[in-house]
Amino acid sequence: MDNGTIYGLGVIGALVYFIQNSTGFWSGALGVLKAIIWPAMVLYKVLELLKI
Repeated sequence: MDNGTIYGLGVIGALVYFIQNSTGFWSGALGVLKAIIWPAMVLYKVLELLKI
């Protein structure tokens, strides 16, 4: 598997998670956006913890 495949599976998994936990349309729409940008949020937190 290459990195694009792993990233794609992660986005699909996050999309399923966020949509299942949404309570309405706008919550679901926000979940789609979160699913797309979650790797950037995780990387930001890791770099913040490492103080880089």
